[in-house]
Amino acid sequence: MAKGHKQAKPTVRQEMSGVERLGLRVSSMINHPIAQERRWATIHRLDNDGDREWEEVMSVLAETDGIEMTFNDDESVTLKWEASSENDHEAEVPDEFMKVEEVAPF
Repeated sequence: MAKGHKQAKPTVRQEMSGVERLGLRVSSMINHPIAQERRWATIHRLDNDGDREWEEVMSVLAETDGIEMTFNDDESVTLKWEASSENDHEAEVPDEFMKVEEVAPF
């Protein structure tokens, strides 16, 4: 009698929404060491950033205390923030951007 091989359950990939993808990109840019040192980052709108997603993420950023937003002529947005203390250079990233539940498989 041959041994039966267990079949692995197929992994279900959960696609990120456009808001989650944009939020993750913005969060990554804000948390980049150079942005943290300078305390500013410019977010460029990409061709695949939908109007609804862009407006939602910009709205969350606008409501976040301590972040100053400047809308540029090229549709980019420059975010500036002050360090909360002399030893602290990090901006606080809104919780809405950190809702990604699953780590990308790459």
